[in-house]
Amino acid sequence: MPVDNASELLKYYEVYETIGSGGFAKVKLGRHILTGEKVAIKIMDKKDLGDDLPRVKMEMEAMKNLSHQHVCRLYHIIETASRIYMVIEYCPGGELFDYIVAKDRLSEEETRVFFRQIISALAYVHSQGYAHRDLKPENLLIDEGHNLKLIDFGLCARPKGGLGYELMTCCGSPAYAAPELIQGKAYIGSEADVWSMGVLLYALLCGYLPFDDDNCMVLYRKITSGHYKNPHWLSPGSILLLNQMMQVEPKRRLTVRQLLDHPWVMKGYSSPVEWHSTRPLGHIDEDCITEMAVSLRRSKQSTVQLVSEWKYDQTTATYLLLLAKKQRGRPVRLRAEAHGQEPTCSPLQEIQLKKSLHFGEEDDDEDDYDGGVHRGRGGSLVFPPDCYDDSSAWVPITPKNTQTTCTPRKQLTKYGDVGSAPGPRQGKPRPQNHEKRERTKEDKENLLVPAPDGNVFALPAPLTPAAIRKGRPHKAGPTTPVNSNVLNATGDPRRALEGLAFSPERRSRSLDMADSAQKRKAGKVFGSLERGLDKVITMLTPSKRRGPRDTPRRIKAQYNVTLTSQTNAEQVLNQILRVLPEKNVDYVQKGYTLKCRTESDSGKVAVQFELEVCLLQKPEVVAIRRQRLKGDAWVYKHLVEDILSTTSA
Repeated sequence: MPVDNASELLKYYEVYETIGSGGFAKVKLGRHILTGEKVAIKIMDKKDLGDDLPRVKMEMEAMKNLSHQHVCRLYHIIETASRIYMVIEYCPGGELFDYIVAKDRLSEEETRVFFRQIISALAYVHSQGYAHRDLKPENLLIDEGHNLKLIDFGLCARPKGGLGYELMTCCGSPAYAAPELIQGKAYIGSEADVWSMGVLLYALLCGYLPFDDDNCMVLYRKITSGHYKNPHWLSPGSILLLNQMMQVEPKRRLTVRQLLDHPWVMKGYSSPVEWHSTRPLGHIDEDCITEMAVSLRRSKQSTVQLVSEWKYDQTTATYLLLLAKKQRGRPVRLRAEAHGQEPTCSPLQEIQLKKSLHFGEEDDDEDDYDGGVHRGRGGSLVFPPDCYDDSSAWVPITPKNTQTTCTPRKQLTKYGDVGSAPGPRQGKPRPQNHEKRERTKEDKENLLVPAPDGNVFALPAPLTPAAIRKGRPHKAGPTTPVNSNVLNATGDPRRALEGLAFSPERRSRSLDMADSAQKRKAGKVFGSLERGLDKVITMLTPSKRRGPRDTPRRIKAQYNVTLTSQTNAEQVLNQILRVLPEKNVDYVQKGYTLKCRTESDSGKVAVQFELEVCLLQKPEVVAIRRQRLKGDAWVYKHLVEDILSTTSA
């Protein structure tokens, strides 16, 4: 019986910033205590998952079975009575989508490098009997070596009869969905994946989508017609490949196997795409086993046996993270905690963790805004044959609502939103009965099915891009930053300071897992201890306890940084502050950082992002760092470009 407390997580990990969020999950940056390796921790509340729990189970099973250089690796699964923690590979480069936004569009040469990696990942995934069914730039992360990692297997399918068996579930993101899904036909998962790869390739080469429209019915008609425009900069080879992948008739499309040595893919390379795994789970590394055997005080033979069980527990995580260290050329060593007894969680740490990991009706945006921000339905979900004009309610298509406007929705940021991110839901109304009927297990659809009767149905309308409420007061005054760092599991103040000094690249937002009664009770017992420790921390690390910084940060050039021609950071900040109200963007200012969001008419968050005015080290000019936190990816792209166009000149 799983225990129902968060201390289980703190036994093995230090928990830091929120680096992704979606409807039913949060992704936090963490560090594995024994190896010191950074990880992404996807945190899901079972009661919020509801009917999506089978999706999470499917994702976990898929990631247990998949081990490939271009697939995000699963390290550890911790399940309690109410929560699921998935610990996965951390990719500091962020989403491929944000990279496209930063570059406007990629050159054919750079696109080819990335696309070969995408082909490699998909060929491997298909070889293992899986169809991904949600391919898009948001579900590809960039690691520290600038390589792509595929995430979010929450919508994948593994037909029992093999990939040749037809599927019926309509799922994925509308702008990337194949025509046969739009029409409600039976389809082959691998063929649908190739169409999505074609849309993705177009987005890389062009910087926008081949099929796009604010009206969902118009969008679906464009997709089913298969007509799109080829911009003048595309080479003949690129145009040919796109045409071969985005064929309306599935049987006329290229297969992934044909893509391996396609002339466009082979240009500049002497060999086809290598799709076999270079990191199979069957291989046991002797150096890692030796280090673990010494730490665990076990024989090598028993350690090998323990690791080979692949339970995705602390043993699996320790081995895989040691192996990751070795592959990066770092010493295969465990930290001091490995040589003592199993870490335990002190009462103080329990309180700190509860403050950091709370799930409730409101999400952690309450630290930044008045009231919590409820999650809407994300863009990568299993869809019943209806169309919706709002994420909070199921609205069947009728003559009155067929003109609903929409924009393809961004799913969970994905580490598996979450990411695995997976797709999303928190604090939303329960689905209607026909949604429940539609959410069947994959094994029910893994049979050959007869041809449909010709009735056509559409995917649900994606979220309407912000029809923003005007007149909302803006909070421009500085506020005190929220410190969500978690104490190290040893309870030692020095180790705690090490955790507090750790400064991840992403913004911090905290979650709170304890109800108010628990917090009041715990405060009486441990309040004085906390205050005493706070005084020590304040004395030794005063910079961590201060308010917003008085001067802009100095940073190195990154792909998510926009340069300006100005040298006065205050002037650039004031220009942005003047523009935001004009664009109906609410914001909270913390020094030179602006946490921004737009809302729909129903009050739901449409897009949430962060802008920070910085000083570039070389050349010494003012720059603006941007980061998308939530919402539709393409809506974010257009909005931020519009805002920055007034300041980057």
